[in-house]
Amino acid sequence: MSKSLYIPEGYRSSLTLRETQHAIKYIKDIFQQALSFALTLDRVTAPLIVKKGSGINDDLNGVERKVDFSIKEIENDAEVVQSLAKWKRQALYRYNYNAGEGIYTDMNAIRRDDDTDNMHSIFVDQWDWEKVITRENRNVEFLKSTVKSIVKAIVYTKRKVSLRYPQLALQICEDVHFITSQELEDMYPDKTSKEREKLISEKYKTVFIMQIGGKLKSGERHDGRAPDYDDWSLNGDLFIWNEVLKTGLEVSSMGIRVDEKSLVSQLKEVDAEDRLKYDYHKNIVNGVFPLTIGGGIGQSRLCMLLLEKAHIGEVQVSVWPEDMTQKCKENGIILL
Repeated sequence: MSKSLYIPEGYRSSLTLRETQHAIKYIKDIFQQALSFALTLDRVTAPLIVKKGSGINDDLNGVERKVDFSIKEIENDAEVVQSLAKWKRQALYRYNYNAGEGIYTDMNAIRRDDDTDNMHSIFVDQWDWEKVITRENRNVEFLKSTVKSIVKAIVYTKRKVSLRYPQLALQICEDVHFITSQELEDMYPDKTSKEREKLISEKYKTVFIMQIGGKLKSGERHDGRAPDYDDWSLNGDLFIWNEVLKTGLEVSSMGIRVDEKSLVSQLKEVDAEDRLKYDYHKNIVNGVFPLTIGGGIGQSRLCMLLLEKAHIGEVQVSVWPEDMTQKCKENGIILL
C-alpha cells in the first residue's frame, strides 16, 4: 500500500509522457544490442506459460503462489512463468549451443504475491539470458568478469540516453565493488539485509553482492533463492545507487548455475530432494544439460534508473493499490 511509497521531495519527471515512451524504446533497443554483443547472445522466443507440474517454472523463494489456469484442450493446468531460469538451460541443450555461446529473451511474468512500491510491481519484465560455459569457468573470477561486462553495457546505454536527453545528467559508476553476503553481514551486523544493501550501495554506488541463498553465520539467509538454478557459492545481485530514490536499486540477479553436486547439496539443505524426480533435475545430475551462467536484468528497473523516474509505474503499465495511485497523482508521479 501507499505506506511503502517514497515521495522524493520536489520530484518532477524530466520527460513528458510522450518523451518517456520514446525513451523506453530507445533504452531497450540500445541495451539489448549492447548486452548481446558483450556476452555473445542470440535473441530467442520464450514461453509465457508452462504446464503445471513440469518442474520448469521458477519457485523463487518457494512460497509465492503461481498464477495458474485450466486449458480447454489440454489435460494439465498451465502456469504463468515466474522466471525462465530453468527453461533457458533446457533451451541451450535443445538448440545445441556450445561453450561461449548463449541466448537472451524478453521475459514477462506475473508475481501475484510481490509487494508493490516504488521499485516493485506484480508485473515483471526483464531480459533473461543464459550462456554455456566450461567446467573451468565455474569460478568467482569468471562470474566477476561477466558482471563487469553487463555493467559496461548499462553505462554505455546511459551515455547514449544522456546524449539524446541532456536533462538526464545523473551518472552511473562503472567500477563494480564486489562483496559477499557474509562480508556484508560482518560489516553491518546490527542491520537487516535490506538495510545493508542500501548502505553498501550508497558507499560504492555500483555493487555486486555475492553468495546469496545459503545461511549466514547469524543463521539467517541474506535473501531467498531457489535451490535448483543458481549455485549459491557462485551467484549474486547487482545494485546501482538510485539518486532519485536515495537507495540501492537491484537491476540484476544472476549466477553460475548448479552442477550435479551443488544441485543435490542445495536440495538437501532445504529438504526439497523430491524435485530430483523431474526430468529437468535428472538431466543436470546425469550431465545431460550443459553447464551455464545466466540471470535476469530488469527492463523497467533499468528504464526507471536511466530516465531518473521515482516509480516503476512511470515506465510500465501495471495494476497498483488505489491509495498508491492517488498519492502518486497528488505528488506529480504520473503512472502509465
